[in-house]
Amino acid sequence: MIGLLQRRHRHEHARPPSEPLAITTDCIFCQADDPSLNRILCENDLFFARFDNFPANPGHIEIVPRRHVVSFFDLDEHEVLSAYILMRKARDLLDEKYFPEAYTIGVNDGKAAGRSIDHLHIHLIPRHHGDVDDPRGGIRRAAPNSDPDAWQ
Repeated sequence: MIGLLQRRHRHEHARPPSEPLAITTDCIFCQADDPSLNRILCENDLFFARFDNFPANPGHIEIVPRRHVVSFFDLDEHEVLSAYILMRKARDLLDEKYFPEAYTIGVNDGKAAGRSIDHLHIHLIPRHHGDVDDPRGGIRRAAPNSDPDAWQ
C-alpha cells in the first residue's frame, strides 16, 4: 500500500514546489532552527522530530510538520506518509538509546482534546513496564468513561 501511495502522490497530491510553507513567527514549532526551542532528533523535507520540552518519559518526542498546520486532518496523504516514515526512523533511534518495551502515539487534535500549541505535533512516547501503575486503557484514559475495570 505504501508503494501505491508513493506512486500516486508523486503525480497527484504533492504540493507544488512553488507553494510556500506557512510560517508563524510566534509559534515554537515554526522556529525549528532555534536550538533553544527545538532539540531535533531527526528530520526529513516535510517534518522534524523534536524532543518534547516537558517529556512524559525519557525520549518523548514530537513529529512536527514544517508547514504550519493545526490539525492532523489538515495534512495531505503525502504528508501523512512522510510523518509516518520519519516516526519509524525516530523510533529506531529511540530504541537504540532508551530501549523501550512499547510506545504511546497520540495527537491532541483540538482544544477539547488537550491541544496546547496550535501547530500539529504527534507525540511518540517510549514506554516501559511499571512506568505507570496501571497502563490498561492507554490513551483512552484521557476521556471520561475509561475505567478498564468496567470493560470486563
